[in-house]
Amino acid sequence: MNTGARLGIYGAGLVFAFAGTFAIAGALVPDDAAANWAQDDPAGHGDPAAGAASPSQPAQRAQEIDVTGVTIARSGLMIGPIDAPATPGVTTALSFQILDADADGEPVTDFETAHGKDLHLITVRTDGSEYRHVHPELDPATGTWSLPWNWDSAGSYRVYADFTTADATAVTLSRMVDVAGTLEPQPATDVSLRDSVDGFDVAITGELAAGSASDLTVEVTRDGDAVTELEPYLGAFGHLVALRQGDLAYLHVHAHGDEPQRGDVAGPEVGFTADAPTAGRYLLYLDFQVDGQVHTAEFVLDAAAPSDSEGATDEPAGTDGDADHDGH
Repeated sequence: MNTGARLGIYGAGLVFAFAGTFAIAGALVPDDAAANWAQDDPAGHGDPAAGAASPSQPAQRAQEIDVTGVTIARSGLMIGPIDAPATPGVTTALSFQILDADADGEPVTDFETAHGKDLHLITVRTDGSEYRHVHPELDPATGTWSLPWNWDSAGSYRVYADFTTADATAVTLSRMVDVAGTLEPQPATDVSLRDSVDGFDVAITGELAAGSASDLTVEVTRDGDAVTELEPYLGAFGHLVALRQGDLAYLHVHAHGDEPQRGDVAGPEVGFTADAPTAGRYLLYLDFQVDGQVHTAEFVLDAAAPSDSEGATDEPAGTDGDADHDGH
């Protein structure tokens, strides 16, 4: 896979030794503090990672779309501690529970199927590399989600649990997991609108605009020919996840068109609508399926700031300022 779309935020040659299997909020915020922030303010407005409003930033905050995927607790639910391999190259289970804070922390066992699965698990290293989108199995007796797991490289990872509750509430929760070892940082790259993966060439067109819905189109070709055999995957002919550089907040991305049925095919183009909460740089990951095999293409796009007439004054996240959401 072309790795040109991966953004590196680490200094070359650094060696990190992580002292636990997992750490919360980049090892800077303890579990109880992060949980209290999210429970006291479930909308995320008081969470520093969600970009709390301040008197000097009223215009930007008024337009910012609600941000998800940056807290361990939301909507009365919490993602419990994640048990996973502590070092690369070791295969054990990755497991966790979704806990109901309103029921004394009891594990949740009732979920509603969304996009073909009861829960989507997404992991990505904090430099944007090592992206994975998988689907663990639920043990209904204990409420534990698990699957065999092996980290490919050391680093800090954000692990997302994206699911819909029995009362049809869409929730995205996340924790940070540290994997010990020698870090091999990815180099920083610019905007990338094309990727080559497994013999396919994939391009993305359209512009992201902060604070509004933006239409994006991906086109899949192979050896210069249009690919018209895209198969349904997770309720669409493509599944796009977008993450904001800096905090890896999780964007709302929706595929265009009705849900395809088994046996339907499409291509070479698939359309999406994305809601970028702020100006800045975004990492995009497209999953598409051909001949029963899922492939992942990666892109990097910048979201333009709203015009002055719309009242935005902040600099784009991920530039010289501080970088301040659910990808379907």
